Amino acid sequence: MRNLLICLAFFISLVSAAQEDSTELIDYSQFGDAIGVKRYCNQKVINQSPQRIVSLGIERQGAFTMPDLPLSAMLPAMQSFSIEQMTALKAQVSIPVLSTNKVIWQLGASYWGSRFAFADPGNHQLAKPLATRTLMSTGINTTIFKPLNEKNFLIFQASTDINGIFQKIDDINSKALTVSATALYGWKISEKNMLGIGLARTYRAGQVIHLPVVLWNKTFNDKWGMELLLPARGHLRYNFSTASIVQLGFELEGNQFWMQVPGSANGTIYLQRGELKPRVMWDKKLSGFLWFNVQAGLRYNWRFDGMDIYNGKALNQRYFTSALGNPLYLGFSLHFVSP
Repeated sequence: MRNLLICLAFFISLVSAAQEDSTELIDYSQFGDAIGVKRYCNQKVINQSPQRIVSLGIERQGAFTMPDLPLSAMLPAMQSFSIEQMTALKAQVSIPVLSTNKVIWQLGASYWGSRFAFADPGNHQLAKPLATRTLMSTGINTTIFKPLNEKNFLIFQASTDINGIFQKIDDINSKALTVSATALYGWKISEKNMLGIGLARTYRAGQVIHLPVVLWNKTFNDKWGMELLLPARGHLRYNFSTASIVQLGFELEGNQFWMQVPGSANGTIYLQRGELKPRVMWDKKLSGFLWFNVQAGLRYNWRFDGMDIYNGKALNQRYFTSALGNPLYLGFSLHFVSP
């Protein structure tokens, strides 16, 4: 036993001496970044709200009025209706197809279906279809984030949607299609600040418009930040923790919907619907990558017009304009988010 202890002590002394010698030989100043390695920025800032991969939610708006719907395309008389509530089902999927430090490419699909609960739609040519069928918007989309270096990046987004009220699947046609796109050039100023500017073609206001857009995601400190994509949406963010986030801001939603209306110039009209939603949102992590969202606010009517569009040309004829009432709304959703 004594000999074993002596051998063990001798071995430990040799190892210690070897470590001391190797320490003297290592020059840590020789270690550093590899020459010629190009670095790229990422698409997030610190404490940014999590990116949604799969989302499913329901929204309910309170009672409001729907005035000035025409009795007929041939008559100037108008009729007003009372809506007891409006219920919307929303679903979205955004799947990463390619994710590297040089490019991130995502493909997705979305669905937005609205049902209006009329107090009494009667046989009105516009109110009855809105009361008995779903005002639907569904489509596919793609997003590409391309970092150019550590400081600059490009973002391209595009979507195509089928929008309208359809009695049967055969009613779906190319006239119900809308195409939207956004292109941005940006600067990753720091891990807490990124800014981008670009151009967009969008139907969020209910009709096609082309306009400049601004992306600005900034984290001020451990608690406060903001996430802007103007004019589509903008929010001030407060992080209670990494698993609980409150946001105060707004979103502009909408699209152009195809409808069959007997008596109109072409037997169809386009319902141009745009909604501005000032709101407060709370995102809470439930478990792992599963999050819960609740939001409440005001649904402000931006546009609810019926238009005749002749042969796809830019010449439009207004069929009606309805100044919808502005109810409060409440929404709940579940999200599976990215790591």
